[in-house]
Amino acid sequence: MTRKAAWVLLLALALPLYPQSPQTPPRADRVSARERELAGLRAEIARLEARLGAARRRQSGLQDELAAADLELKLQETRLAEAMTARDLASRRAAASEIEVARLERALQDTRRDLQGRLAALYRLGRQGYLRLFLALDPGHPLLPSIRLVRYLARRDRQSMDRYRVARADLARQRDRLVAERAESERWIEREEARRGELLAVRARRAELLARVEKEERELTARAGDLAEREKKLAELLDLLAGESASGPGGTPIQRFRGILDWPAAGQVTAGFGFRFEPRYRTRVPHHGIELATTPGGEVQAVFPGRVVFAAPFQGYGNTVILLHPGKVFTLYAGLSDLKVGREGMVSLGDVVGLSTDKLYFEIRVEKRPEDPMSWLRVSP
Repeated sequence: MTRKAAWVLLLALALPLYPQSPQTPPRADRVSARERELAGLRAEIARLEARLGAARRRQSGLQDELAAADLELKLQETRLAEAMTARDLASRRAAASEIEVARLERALQDTRRDLQGRLAALYRLGRQGYLRLFLALDPGHPLLPSIRLVRYLARRDRQSMDRYRVARADLARQRDRLVAERAESERWIEREEARRGELLAVRARRAELLARVEKEERELTARAGDLAEREKKLAELLDLLAGESASGPGGTPIQRFRGILDWPAAGQVTAGFGFRFEPRYRTRVPHHGIELATTPGGEVQAVFPGRVVFAAPFQGYGNTVILLHPGKVFTLYAGLSDLKVGREGMVSLGDVVGLSTDKLYFEIRVEKRPEDPMSWLRVSP
C-alpha cells in the first residue's frame, strides 16, 4: 500500500458522520393541554357518578327519578366528551409517532450509508486494516500522534456501530408504540360510538320520565282542586247546619274538656292537621282534620254528647256523621263503612256513630272554624 493510498483511506475514515436532518418535534403543549382537559373530564365523571349514586339511593318519586335522569344525562354527555378527547389525544400521539418513525427511518438510513462507507474502507485495508494503516504511515512523522489517530479512528468506527444499533432499536420501539397508539385510537372510536348510543337512550328515557312527571303534575293539580272543592262544599254544609241549629244543644260546653276528650277510634295517626305541601309539585292541599289507620269494622264513637245534624254519604268523604255539641262545636267522622245513627238523634259520650273502614277522617270545628283535633284529644288514643 503506498503512502498516498494510506492517507486517502485515512481521510475517508476521518470524515464526519452524515449529519442527521434536524426535525422539529410535534408541539407538546397542545398534547399537554388535551391531557389536562382529559383529566378534568375524568374528575367531572367521578363527581357525577357519586352524585348519581346518591340521587338513586334517595329517589322516592318521579321527580327524584327525573333528577337522577338529568344527572345521568350530564354524566353520559361528559363520558362522550371524554371519549372524544381521548380519541383526539390518541390520534395526536399516533400522528406524532408517525413523524418520529419517519425521522428515525431517515436517521437510520443516514447512519447506514455512513457505516457502509466506513466498513468498505476498512474492508479494503484487509483483516489487519488498522495495523496496516499504522505501518503505512510516514516514518518521518512522530509516532505518538499516529497512534492517537489510529485509536481515534477505531473508536469512531465502534461508535458508528453503536449508533446504528441504537437507531435501529429506537426505530423498532417507536414502531411498536405507533401500533399501540393506533390501536388505542381505534378503541376510543368504538367507545365513542357506544357512548353516543348510551346518550341517546338516556335522552329518550328522560323524555319519557318528563312526560310522566307532567302527567302526574296535572293529575295532582286536579286532585288538589277536587280537595279544595270538597272542602268548600263541606264548609257550605256546616254553614247550613249551623244556621239550622243556631242555639245548639244545651249542656256543659265541650270547650271545658279540651285536651282530655276520648279518641273516636283506636288507631295510629297517619295524616295530621293543616295544609299539606307536596314538595314534588309545590302544591298545597287543604287538610282540616286528622286521619287514623283503623281496623275495618271497628266501632267509631262520639267524643262528646251532642245532636246528629248529618248522617249520610257526602261527596269525597264517603259515609259521614256530623255532631253538634254544646258550645257550638262540630265533630265530623268520615269514611265510615256503615252508619249507626240518624239525623236529629241525640248521642251520649262513647255512643257508636258508625263502623270504620281501614281509615277514619276526623274533624273538630268551633263555629265552623277548623281546629287541630290533636289539641282536643287525650295524649294517646
